[in-house]
This record gives sequence, C-alpha cells and structure tokens, in this order.
Amino acid sequence: MKVPSPGESITEVEIAEWLVEDGDYVEKDQAIAEVDSDKATLELPAEESGTITLKAEVGDAVEVGAVVCLIDTSADKPSGVELGETQKEEVKPETSTPKVEQKSKQTYATGTASPAAKKVLAEKGIDPLKIQGTGKDGRITKDDAVKAVPAMGSPTTGGSRGETRSKLSMLRRKVAERLVAAKNETAMLTTFNEVDMSPIFALRKEYKETFKNKHGVGLGFMSFFTKAVVRALKMYPAVNSMIDGKEMISYDFCDISIAVSGPKGLMVPVIRNAENLTFRGVEAEVKRLAIRAREGEITVDEMTGGTFTITNGGVFGSMLSTPIINPPQSAILGMHNIVERPVVKNGAVEIAPIMYVALSYDHRVIDGKESVGFLVAIKEALENPEELLMDNQVKKALEM
Repeated sequence: MKVPSPGESITEVEIAEWLVEDGDYVEKDQAIAEVDSDKATLELPAEESGTITLKAEVGDAVEVGAVVCLIDTSADKPSGVELGETQKEEVKPETSTPKVEQKSKQTYATGTASPAAKKVLAEKGIDPLKIQGTGKDGRITKDDAVKAVPAMGSPTTGGSRGETRSKLSMLRRKVAERLVAAKNETAMLTTFNEVDMSPIFALRKEYKETFKNKHGVGLGFMSFFTKAVVRALKMYPAVNSMIDGKEMISYDFCDISIAVSGPKGLMVPVIRNAENLTFRGVEAEVKRLAIRAREGEITVDEMTGGTFTITNGGVFGSMLSTPIINPPQSAILGMHNIVERPVVKNGAVEIAPIMYVALSYDHRVIDGKESVGFLVAIKEALENPEELLMDNQVKKALEM
C-alpha cells in the first residue's frame, strides 16, 4: 500500500499510530493506521483483505506515494480471530492462566528491541532489559526507546529527576511554524473592548428550550458572535481582506474559521458563506464541525480557507488574551469568559455579565480606526441583538 494524497499541497505525512500489528489479518477498508499531515490527522484504510507486513515505524515521515505496508491477499482469514489479533495468538493453547498475566510475563521476559530502538537506547546508555516494551510480544519500539529515561535520583532529596522526551507531531510542528510566521511576518496589534451580555442572556433564557426542541441544537453564543462578525465585516471590508505578495485580496463572502480543540491539538474548521446562514444554520454547522474535529474525522478541505477567525478561550476560563492571527487572514476575534462585574448604567452601579473581547489584526491591511470601529460594531450588535442582528423580529430570526 502507498500513502494516498490527503490534499493538494501535502507532500509527506507522519505515521502517528499503527492500529494493527505486523502479521495481523486485516479486512478491506479497515482502519490500519493514523497519519499526521501538516493540517490534520487522517485514518489510512486497508486497500485489500489479507495479512499485513508493516514497512514503516511510528514517527517515520513518509512521502505521499511511498509504500508503508504490504498486504498478502492470498492469505486466508483465520477462523475465530477478531480483527487486530495475530495468527500466532490464535493458535496458542488455552491455559488456566489469565491472558493479562500471560502477556505481562512475556513483556518482562523478552527485552528485545527493534534496530531503531537499540540505537536510541545505546545512545542513552539504557539496558533494554530494563525497558517494558509496548510492541508485539513485549518488543521495544522506537517510541518506547525515545520516551525511556535513565533512572535518576537526587542525592539530597531522593526525589525523581527524570524527564520525558517525545517527538512533536507533524501537525503540532506545522502549527508552531505558522504561529511564529504570523508573529514575524505581520504587523500584529490587538485592540480590546468589553461587552454586556445581558441582552443575549435574556434572549437565550426565553427562547433556548423552544429553539432546541424545534431545531435539535442549542442556542449558544457562537451564532450571535458569528452574525455580529458578518455584520461588522460588511461594514469594514478591509478586515475581510488579506495580502498576497504586492496585492490585497478582498472577499465578498464571509468564510468564518472557528478554533476547536481536538485530540491532536488545535483545529480550525471553516463555516462557509456564514453570511447566508440563520441562527439555526450557524449553530448546526458549529456543532457538526466541532464533533468531526474532536472525533478526528475532520478533512483537510474543511479546514482550508477562511477569511476571518473566531476563537473562544473563555471555555477554558481565559479572562483576556491576545489571539494570534491565522495566516494568511488579517484578523482574529478572541472571546473570553463571562464574569459578573459592577458596571455603571444610567448613573447607577449594577451587576452585569461582562465579556472582554480582543481583536488582533494585521496593521499592514487594517488601520487603527478600522480595527477599533470593527470591534465597536461587534460590541453594538451583541448589546442590541434584537435590532441589529434580528431586525426586531426575534421569532422569525430564530425560525420559531
């Protein structure tokens, strides 16, 4: 089997995890590996049924089109073996010893290491017999060797002074490169404001149950923020632009990227043509993309493009931050946690749910006046959603 191309601009992937072992019988279309590209983690399905021979190790970077495994299609499927079990395990005689204990005994008895693992352990001066392997029959893999550390102790406290090293995934390395590039290649500034969320709280309190029962999705904050961003982008089109060489590209559509925390790190799927979506449409799309990202099913196409990004650090408890631009975009809006604070209204001090918001922007494209005006427009829309986002027709806007 050769590595298929995950996307037009991707030339190599990294073996993140083998889901089968060398010698296993696999079925056609069974997921046999997870591979990391610089944009997403993807599953590699078996192209045929048969006995598999692995040709790459976890952590290896392989070019698109390179052979990563062989599948012997002439092999017969062993009877009574579940997917992922080896033929060797199938013919083991049954004994009164529990399988868990038997596996444990093999793990400590072998101490055998792959050639790559032996090299790493030799450089570290670690005896393979002292390492518990996670590979087949207790075999020490390269990843085991990389993570292994010599036993160390403090002569004064006796406490542990060990350390663990692990290779960054290709996705994490690419994210790091893009973040550094954004800091080094843009004239990034951040402007801040605060939003009184009382009107949105009142709307959600009144309509959220009816909304959920009718549409099957919750009425969250993301639909209000997305609608407010779309309105502000139309008012300040420079924010919906980006630099390409010596030219500036401006868009008449709003593809909104939303930052989602996935199992492999930060994912940024895109809500396409958000200007055409209703509140229900935005909430449904946010839910769909978030689930796909967290379950590792998001595709490269779903994360490609985007003209503006919204990130919500508030879900993790962030009070205030300066979000980093998602290149080649020119701006990003940071949402934060909502805290009850004393505010002055009509000359009196009241308690209100306040959210701090931040807009980081590329000063090469967006002037200070536009950035401040853009964030004020978002504040105005969120503090007066019935008029500015719903045209004073709340039930129609929520499709009640």
